[in-house]
Amino acid sequence: MKSHIKIKLFATLHPFMPPSGEQYPIDRGISIGHLIEQLNIPQEKAKLIFINGIKADLSTTLDGGERVGIFPPIGGG
Repeated sequence: MKSHIKIKLFATLHPFMPPSGEQYPIDRGISIGHLIEQLNIPQEKAKLIFINGIKADLSTTLDGGERVGIFPPIGGG
């Protein structure tokens, strides 16, 4: 069954943002890992993942209606 999520990709991940990011269609029960594959984001580039403001990991599943934020590794010196 299809549902929708809101996707926000930050910094160097922004080029992977789909045009439908505000209403991105998903299959209920999809994992964050599979979502990242769908978006063609290399897994090592998706370092911090938040669902509705709460830290998540690649095995976390989505039901629809969530806000998903993905951040790349933080660089600095």
